[in-house]
Amino acid sequence: MSEGKIEGLSHITLITRDLERMSAIVEQVLDGRQIYSSGEDTFSLSREKFIDVGGLWIAVMEGESLPTRTYNHIAFKIPASAIDEYRARIEGLGLELRESRPRVEGEGHSLYFYDEDNHLFELHTGTLEERLARYGRGVKE
Repeated sequence: MSEGKIEGLSHITLITRDLERMSAIVEQVLDGRQIYSSGEDTFSLSREKFIDVGGLWIAVMEGESLPTRTYNHIAFKIPASAIDEYRARIEGLGLELRESRPRVEGEGHSLYFYDEDNHLFELHTGTLEERLARYGRGVKE
């Protein structure tokens, strides 16, 4: 048996055709704070920026966009009282909102949006504990 174990999430890397555009999305919609920019240097595969989003390291790196859109996504927790503010941020950057999936009461609310590289992001108001408690009640009400 291995002595090592997963300690948590290290970082998320998003590949983008337009490094400045993706940085603007992460900073303006997700409240990110840039902590590093490679400039013209390429220590990794290409130019990149590191952005802190709620204590999470997001790396954005130049490269080819995803070929298609899927439901694979990254979800960030937001307060329910701020959902209209975040919708305005998304719309203000001209990003495409995706209709939320049908939800049962008690599951929280979500805003989904795509960037130009086919990444899907979710801003969600609920918690895992709330969802498990709701799902434990059984059939949809």
